[in-house]
Amino acid sequence: MEVVIVPDSAAGGELIAEAMADLLRRKPDALLGVATGSTPLPVYEALAAKVRASEVDTSHARICQLDEYVGLPSGHPESYRSVVLREVVEPLGLTDASFMGPDGTAEDVAAACIGYDHALTEAGGVDLQLLGIGTDGHIGFNEPCSSLASRTRIKTLTDRTRQDNARFFNGLDEVPHHVITQGIGTILEARHLVLLATGKAKADAVALAVEGPLSALVPASALQLHPHATVVVDEAAASGLKLADYFRATYAAKPAWQGL
Repeated sequence: MEVVIVPDSAAGGELIAEAMADLLRRKPDALLGVATGSTPLPVYEALAAKVRASEVDTSHARICQLDEYVGLPSGHPESYRSVVLREVVEPLGLTDASFMGPDGTAEDVAAACIGYDHALTEAGGVDLQLLGIGTDGHIGFNEPCSSLASRTRIKTLTDRTRQDNARFFNGLDEVPHHVITQGIGTILEARHLVLLATGKAKADAVALAVEGPLSALVPASALQLHPHATVVVDEAAASGLKLADYFRATYAAKPAWQGL
């Protein structure tokens, strides 16, 4: 696992956007897994700026969702399909045809989970999966004590996660209790995992995920098992890392050809 400490969220967004752009230059039809929430917005803004400046061609890129609320209509402004279309697909000049995600309105949600898992495999697998981390250490919506071998499935959100997400709704009562999420086992099949965390509120979770033991209690610690996992954190989110100085030194000495 590589840990990169950046000055702020804008620097983290630029770093990850350039990694995505470099991937698309090498593989124009790469499948990019995207996360939602406020943390990854600088990534999407920086990548869209590169598209506008003709620094990268995204016309053949493909986008896939990490998770989705169960029961929200696909057109609901806070369904993750709507969020990804609004924050990623449209700014990059892509079409709906380049986008894939699970169906949270399916009559048989369990079957929709299995179908989405299979669809990711049939698409050739995710080339780069962007992740956030919850204050309780979850990735995707794999809440604490999720199986480290889990596949795409239905999960029940914890009260803490619902409270964290209530800011996107008109109060806690509107936040769904259930979601479809890629499982940890599914996430670990992506070729490159990039986790972005910013802010002091994420410091404890980051420290446990990076330096703590591998544990289902901290689902993000599963990144320790991946052969190409990158954790990008700002100074505030890095404040709980015991090895912060070592991470700074190793990144400073990293050869430019090695990439992110």
